[in-house]
Amino acid sequence: MPIHCPILIQPISDDEFDAIDLVVMACAYAAQNRLGRLCDEHVYENDVAARLRAEGFTDVHTQVRVTVSHRAFLKTYRLDLVIHGMVYELKVVDALCPAHDAQAYHYAALLGIGLIKLVNFGSSSVEGRLRACPFPRIDRYQVTVNRQRWKPLSERCETLASDAEACFRSWGGFLDARLFEEALVWFNGGDLECVQRLPVVRDNISLGSHPVHLHASDCGFIVTSMTEDAAAHEIQLRRLLDLLPLRAWQWINIHHHEMRLITVLK
Repeated sequence: MPIHCPILIQPISDDEFDAIDLVVMACAYAAQNRLGRLCDEHVYENDVAARLRAEGFTDVHTQVRVTVSHRAFLKTYRLDLVIHGMVYELKVVDALCPAHDAQAYHYAALLGIGLIKLVNFGSSSVEGRLRACPFPRIDRYQVTVNRQRWKPLSERCETLASDAEACFRSWGGFLDARLFEEALVWFNGGDLECVQRLPVVRDNISLGSHPVHLHASDCGFIVTSMTEDAAAHEIQLRRLLDLLPLRAWQWINIHHHEMRLITVLK
């Protein structure tokens, strides 16, 4: 299976969640009261799990592996805490931020669940943030690939597009674009071969170097998840392209159900 989790995680009702969450958050507050707010995440994870088992919960799992694969590429994620089908992602930060929300949505999409909760032990009081997701109600695999602005400049470009599309159709939409970027880097030789630092030159003045994902000697690729900012981002891509010894960017932009393949030429 392209996405695999060793335990069955099914969507739960609001009432089921409320009953579980009442005890989980009580255990989280007790953990912070006893341990403080400076421990590593896994310490709180283990403490909350132990408290839940002491409360009589039997279906408690930590560090649950979720694997995503395509051909020989394999990516492993770990769910911090799963209790009777409810997934909790634990943090130790000053405050939760949009990047943490994005991670939660990504995990929820992979699992096809509608609720996932972030719990932060690093703030002055335990911070809990419930994220409601639409994934039990939608088909993530009804995807479209738009190649209207795509120009394969070599066979390597066409292979890049084919690999990106194959992963998208295999894994579905609404996932973090970094997963697709990691896969494409792997298909193009891994970090050592694919990620190169190229010289940045403005008006014949050398300004340093910039890391670029290369699938061909004169062509780089970029994977993003842009929405209304896509037009502004393309302007920035063109500015950067003018500074680098590249012929073009092959830009792969993924938003929800749609993948757009765009060639940005110098």
